[in-house]
Amino acid sequence: MADSTEHQDIQCFRERLLRMRAEILELKGARDDSAATVHLDQSSVGRLSRMDALQQQAMAQNNQRRAVQTLGRIEVALRRCDDGSYGFCIDCDEPIDPRRLNLDPTAARCIRCAEAHDG
Repeated sequence: MADSTEHQDIQCFRERLLRMRAEILELKGARDDSAATVHLDQSSVGRLSRMDALQQQAMAQNNQRRAVQTLGRIEVALRRCDDGSYGFCIDCDEPIDPRRLNLDPTAARCIRCAEAHDG
């Protein structure tokens, strides 16, 4: 019975990861447009508008980098779902608290190992 429940839990996380991936990919086009090169035609755009455009571009580029990183973590988590290692810490091989996975389904480390790794 525990295997069946565990399998259902992994399937729920897998579906959630797939939805997360789809949302990120759906927003990719808008992010790409926002991160594109800002044209600085001084005759048509004032100095403050140019500064604002450059700031928005920098924020869009940062969001784009974070999205790429998140996609990478999602892909790794999906592979772990497929190979049966999802839900276990990549460092100590102990189960990751389901509450941690609910907060971040891409988590690959238990809280103890994550703190030691980031510490």
